[in-house]
Amino acid sequence: MGARKRIKANQIKEENKSKAFASLRNVPTSPRKMRLVTDMVRGMEVNRALDVLRFSPKEASNRVEKLLLSAIANWQAKNEGQRIEESALYVKEISVDSARILKRLRPAPQGRAHRIKKRSNHVTILLGSKTAETDSTKE
Repeated sequence: MGARKRIKANQIKEENKSKAFASLRNVPTSPRKMRLVTDMVRGMEVNRALDVLRFSPKEASNRVEKLLLSAIANWQAKNEGQRIEESALYVKEISVDSARILKRLRPAPQGRAHRIKKRSNHVTILLGSKTAETDSTKE
């Protein structure tokens, strides 16, 4: 690794230490189905997003709910002494990226076979605090 890459990598690591995020990798659900769930909670306040995910009938909502709880725990570890209600915590960014695709064969008539793609995805949640952002804009 060259010097510029190492410096940039260390800079990115330092920036990530101040952010509260969580990521879920290789989820065996298609990215399209997962995006339907993540689009519901993007930009929502954290407690409201948890309620929406808890009562959603989609299977992917269980995984996103668990990931959101993990992101909240990460935020609490970085901001000890602060309460979620007072900081107005919300889902700042949530992204779904495509992961590996497992290629399988399904038997078809007359000795043929059809290829099936079993898709999976990566989900990343970044939390933000509305009170911290308003404090930084006042300065």
